[in-house]
Amino acid sequence: MFTGIIEETGTIRSIKKIGRSAALTIGASAVLDGLRLGDSIAVSGVCLTVVSLEEDSFSADVMNETAACSNLLDIKVGGTVNLERAMPLNGRFGGHIVAGHIDGTGVISSMRQDENAIWFTVRTFPRILRYVINKGSIAIDGISLTVAGVTEKDFSVSVIPHTAQNTTLGEKRVGFTVNLENDCIGKYVEKLLRAPGGQSGISKEFLARYGF
Repeated sequence: MFTGIIEETGTIRSIKKIGRSAALTIGASAVLDGLRLGDSIAVSGVCLTVVSLEEDSFSADVMNETAACSNLLDIKVGGTVNLERAMPLNGRFGGHIVAGHIDGTGVISSMRQDENAIWFTVRTFPRILRYVINKGSIAIDGISLTVAGVTEKDFSVSVIPHTAQNTTLGEKRVGFTVNLENDCIGKYVEKLLRAPGGQSGISKEFLARYGF
């Protein structure tokens, strides 16, 4: 599990494509401290497994399913990615629950300066927007952000200078694709509230029966 608080940005050193899958080598420094083979690491929001380690880099495999629902293989050699190690049990929970399992992608449709902040508007699919709520959390390229506005076709976030300067968001432009992960709590709640037949198990009678 991750929290969406990016530790550093890394650089793609190599991409070895194998059919529709690939092996990535990523240059890094801070996240290598204590990293071991088999550990999970979030790369621009995508949970990958470390398969090899060097003094200044690590490698991870990207499976076909992961490549299909994220932008990882769109990044070129020399491009930067956000990096976060899995959360330790004794660590601070600075962001929100981030699993590193991308729900899909979105496209930055507008950017505007608002004094020291930058507003990003991201256009995405209805299946993702259904879980996006105003003042709720969403992970963009693995970054825990607060939703500042949502419509039927897009949502907006306001990014402070520190976040823009210390993540890949500062390099983004209109038209760029980003990885999106919804807050998993909403998805679990929706599933638990639905009966096996697909209908909601909540009714006026149900609520009255339990004192609501």
